[in-house]
Amino acid sequence: MEPNPPLFELLTTGFGYCHAVAIDHSDLLGSLFLAGLVGSASHCVGMCGPLVLGQVVTRMEAKSAADMRESDRYFNAVLLPYHLGRMTTYIGLGAGAAALAGGVVNVTGLQWFSAALLAIAALFFLGYALQRLGATLPWLTTGGESWWSRSVGRFVKPLFQRPVGIRGYGLGLALGFLPCGLLYGAIAAAASSGGALAGAIAMAAFALGTVPALVGIGFAGHVAGTHWRTATTRLTPILLMLNAAVLTYMAWRIVA
Repeated sequence: MEPNPPLFELLTTGFGYCHAVAIDHSDLLGSLFLAGLVGSASHCVGMCGPLVLGQVVTRMEAKSAADMRESDRYFNAVLLPYHLGRMTTYIGLGAGAAALAGGVVNVTGLQWFSAALLAIAALFFLGYALQRLGATLPWLTTGGESWWSRSVGRFVKPLFQRPVGIRGYGLGLALGFLPCGLLYGAIAAAASSGGALAGAIAMAAFALGTVPALVGIGFAGHVAGTHWRTATTRLTPILLMLNAAVLTYMAWRIVA
């Protein structure tokens, strides 16, 4: 069957445009991917690790040991619907924030607004680095017992009973809204791109960076995850500081 020429041309054009946007913002994408990768190894393991383990255990218990195959164990540990749901939320937040920031710049002509967003993102990442080194930063602590966290928790509680398929995807969608300073920093950085597509791609890079650590927790379990988290304690602050420096340089480049 021959491909539909107009549809193929539309897809090719769309892919080419997305590729061009990604290339234009490659430094931002690389920075956010690294932030997701190193930040999740220390922060997300502690905050989201129990949520991941809870889903893995529930999915494993839904099938008898006699019927459980090795491929089922791998599939349950990956939690693909959950991660796709999280990515969808992050991409939506990035697109919305970048579109709003771009609108502010276009209407007001304040080009420094994008630089300010990058500086805010750098401040969040620097704050997390200092926190890993023992500094107390109350403004960075979102806490898991806030009104918003409790509201999200009540909403997703029924989804935890069988977190598979569309329910697992919905769980990821909802949990993507949990308060998280690392996420706020990523959204601020994505918003600095000034365009919905660029913001979406930037947050997709950040979300992809958070996946390996959480999948690792699903595979290794809580004990191994704790050891992994301990092993990354020394490296994470250095990389987050480097990330903050890169974002600060990008901000300076806009206003210089």
